[in-house]
Amino acid sequence: MTVSIDASDLQPSPAPRFAFLALVGGNIALAFGPLLVRFSDTGPVAAGFWRLLLAIPVLVLLAQWKGEGITRIGRGLWVFIVTGGLFFAADLASWHVGIVQTKIANATLFGNVTSLLLPIWGIIVLRQRPALLQGVAIILAIAGTALLMGGSYELSPRYLTGDLLCILAGVLYTGYILLVQRVRQAVDSWSLLAASTIAGAAPILLFAMMLGENIWPQDWTPIVMLAFVSQVLGQGLIVYAIAFFPPLVVGLTLLVQPLIAATAGWMVFGETLSTTDIIGAIAIAIALVLVRLPARA
Repeated sequence: MTVSIDASDLQPSPAPRFAFLALVGGNIALAFGPLLVRFSDTGPVAAGFWRLLLAIPVLVLLAQWKGEGITRIGRGLWVFIVTGGLFFAADLASWHVGIVQTKIANATLFGNVTSLLLPIWGIIVLRQRPALLQGVAIILAIAGTALLMGGSYELSPRYLTGDLLCILAGVLYTGYILLVQRVRQAVDSWSLLAASTIAGAAPILLFAMMLGENIWPQDWTPIVMLAFVSQVLGQGLIVYAIAFFPPLVVGLTLLVQPLIAATAGWMVFGETLSTTDIIGAIAIAIALVLVRLPARA
């Protein structure tokens, strides 16, 4: 069976008042994922399995309470959901392995190539030409990210495998976002997230077993935090919000993650923010404001 996506199906609905804040908030929550994976005592892919498995009961309850429930999802949409779940499982597996084989800054930077791929998809495939302010936002976002991460990431042969895995994860996450955005037009956010999480749990467990990882954690704290902060809160807010914005806006808001990663390094680990880092952070913040203005108008 061939999965097809009609460009007209990906046109955003009118955005509720707090949808953009939800999109930004979801990315803030996801920014803490790499740290929690590093703190877990399981294998990195196994940590991704627990992230999904522990979130399933909560998401199913939320789907029944706040949404229509996964049993009411139409049969035709399950092709997109299962495919999206496979993309997400492969994304987590690739990214989590990459996180422990490269620097956190590298993982954050290369894992967010989605921020470039989604606008490219919107421009080329959906023919959504950016307005002038959106074009300025793209330039500011790219320049700001380069400045913010330029002093942190390190291109080195010893990090090459991890860097490539993080880039692969970003490509897979782009596919996941596009598939989920397609279904989100017809399904409420909690039911969709519950279904896609269920679809991804078994594949990522298989990936962890194939890699011979330690599956069972001794310290549950980082694992539980990963499930609720990244999957329930982070993905929950993003899946809710992506129905209301074009790929350009969704992509650029992903750059909140390196911004938060740099801030966390400053607050938690005492890493110094240089003048270049601060200028980069300000550029990303301005880009997020500019990319929102045309949609609001």
